[in-house]
Amino acid sequence: QVQLVESGGGLVEPGGSLRLSCTASGTSISRYLVGWYRQSPGNQRELLATIRFGNDAQYKEVTEGRFTISKDIAKNTVYLEMNNLKAEDTAVYYCTADLVGLAPDRGAWGQGTQVTVSS
Repeated sequence: QVQLVESGGGLVEPGGSLRLSCTASGTSISRYLVGWYRQSPGNQRELLATIRFGNDAQYKEVTEGRFTISKDIAKNTVYLEMNNLKAEDTAVYYCTADLVGLAPDRGAWGQGTQVTVSS
């Protein structure tokens, strides 16, 4: 069973950038489908981007071309690069991994990292 730990969140001004990390342990993530979700108060957890072995990355429209998901197998880590951040990007960001598919009620999840976009 894979364990996940997110890091890299923090306070950033509008228009700024952050790179979130999702570091896995327990097994290699190379065979897993890995995704980033976020959840803001009062809202459901929403999927942002996924990446599978072979670097097949897919994005939801909400990312608007501002987010990039990537992975470093040697470091067993998946990243989410976020640029031109907006106040509405404020949320807790989670990574998740599963061998079959991603959903809020399945797979391994990290504890989340808070991203706050504010001047």
